[in-house]
Amino acid sequence: MKKIFALLILTLLNINLFYSQNNKTKKADRLFERLEFVKASEEYLKILDNSPDNNYVIRKLADSYYNIFNTVEAEKWYSKLSNNDSDAEVYYRYSQMLKANGKYKESMKWMTKFSEMMPYDSRAIAFRNTPNYIDKIVEKGEKFNIQNLDINSEYSDFGSTIFNNKLYFTSSRNEKRKSYGWNNEPFLDIYSSFINDKGTYLEPLNFTNLNSKYHEGIVSFTSDGNGIFFTRESYFEKEYVKADNSNTKYSQLYIYKATKMKDKWVIESLSINDKNYSNKNPYLDEEAGYLYFSSNMPGGFGLYDIYRVKLNDDGTLNEPENLGQKVNTEGQEVFPSKENNIVYFSSDGHLGLGGLDVFYSKEVDKKWSNVRNVGIPVNSAADDFAFVLNDENGYVSSNRSNINAKGSDDIYALKKIKPLCDILLESIIVDSKTKSPLSALTSVSDDTGVINNSKESNENGIVEYIFECEDKFQLFVSKDGYESKLIDIKLLDIDPPLLTIELDPIEELIIEEKIVLNPIYFDFDKSNITNQAAFELDKLVAIMKKYPKMVITAKSHTDSRGPASYNKLLSERRAKSTAQYVISKGIDENRITGVGMGEEDPEIECSSGCSKDEHAMNRRSEFIIVSR
Repeated sequence: MKKIFALLILTLLNINLFYSQNNKTKKADRLFERLEFVKASEEYLKILDNSPDNNYVIRKLADSYYNIFNTVEAEKWYSKLSNNDSDAEVYYRYSQMLKANGKYKESMKWMTKFSEMMPYDSRAIAFRNTPNYIDKIVEKGEKFNIQNLDINSEYSDFGSTIFNNKLYFTSSRNEKRKSYGWNNEPFLDIYSSFINDKGTYLEPLNFTNLNSKYHEGIVSFTSDGNGIFFTRESYFEKEYVKADNSNTKYSQLYIYKATKMKDKWVIESLSINDKNYSNKNPYLDEEAGYLYFSSNMPGGFGLYDIYRVKLNDDGTLNEPENLGQKVNTEGQEVFPSKENNIVYFSSDGHLGLGGLDVFYSKEVDKKWSNVRNVGIPVNSAADDFAFVLNDENGYVSSNRSNINAKGSDDIYALKKIKPLCDILLESIIVDSKTKSPLSALTSVSDDTGVINNSKESNENGIVEYIFECEDKFQLFVSKDGYESKLIDIKLLDIDPPLLTIELDPIEELIIEEKIVLNPIYFDFDKSNITNQAAFELDKLVAIMKKYPKMVITAKSHTDSRGPASYNKLLSERRAKSTAQYVISKGIDENRITGVGMGEEDPEIECSSGCSKDEHAMNRRSEFIIVSR
């Protein structure tokens, strides 16, 4: 009886809630059902002001934004449903919006949940069969031979600097030192190993001139050998941070410079050091006059960022310069090194094979290119870091587990067998009629998020991007008053010729009393606006903004396959979605009307049968100019 009584109360509550919900959402639901998603979303937002946790309204609001391809707002509201016991479609739509907004890693997470719930859904099958970014990295193949060095110990050995035929590195092999609580190994010291004429590494020696009772790390030499930049704990300066609730002291990592005066090394702390944050992993680019390093100083993008600081002739330092968001992520970027105009570093924020991976970025016109993964076998499922390269030879440190591993971190010698191949794509944007150069906005992207960049062409219409050989991506070009272009590009392993991109004045799309766009495709049996449809409809929006008195009727046609009544309803839904998208971009609702034509008025008469291509010609959208 108690269970029945409880069930009865719950049922009555649900009835009351259902009635209340319907009463509150009646206006918004009616707008939604009429496919007036812009107004529906406004009404749902008003309801949420008083009932912020109403999942029914949140779902309707998210669906409204989804249907007009407002990806930012759709993502925002689907996210509020994602941690509830939502149905599979919520997970799918949320993943799609995340992907549309460039959040590929998070998108994969929710697509995985969707595919687990709906394993036989075609979308789930396609997702499982689609190669991810890991496949893309591996498919590039091996560009280096790799070999574990004989001088590695059972302890941690990492970081490699070559100077005067000696390999300088950091190690915890000194068993006379006390152990450090982080990994229960001795404190880190700097060591050197002479490399003889046969390329053999001799027994490492403790670099006693620099080592203290504290940790010492990565070193970088001046070309004359009289200066060394290296890392040491701030305890050496008697500087530390004290915990508020205990007497525990925490040191920072500082960068020091040791200068050789006759037979003595004079050591000084750099002016960029501060007891409130750490600076570490120095690398000297003496030719350009910069010191590269990693730091968690305030104002960065993540846990640790790559910085560089200008070294002045009088020994002073300028303000540190963050390498920017192309290089740095919300994670940690550490162990920078440089060869020519390429900076190498390790990161756990960029898409990699696991832990820290080695990446690189080129400096072009004082800007950093998209980050590239160095690939296998330099990178593994473990932490791979302290990468340095000098022409064909280099080193990397790793805590990977394999038959040759000796300690917790080992140093590996590298021999380049294939180039880290990069391609310069140079394009010129011109007016298709006058051939005059145009300053236009361009962007490039692929389906993994590895390629994602934008630039404006200069006054000569020129824009340059650096890509990896065999990259596949899309180049998008737009300018007010012109028809946008989307170009699919696949590069080879040679520099392509100058790419000329001609933009048509937007008026070219106006033919007699119609605006002629490329075919607008909908998913099978669907009416929501897709990415491709949005790209085409943005051209219509641009024309209507240029001609503010223009009024348009959007006609949606289907082919003759399927029941005529069903096709009529489907075309009406698609025409409504089309109009709603245009309205959502700021066009007054009185200036565009959506009309579903169904099978009426075909381009090609199919009573005697039509080919697949002919049916496709009948599935079309037309934009009729009513007045202007």
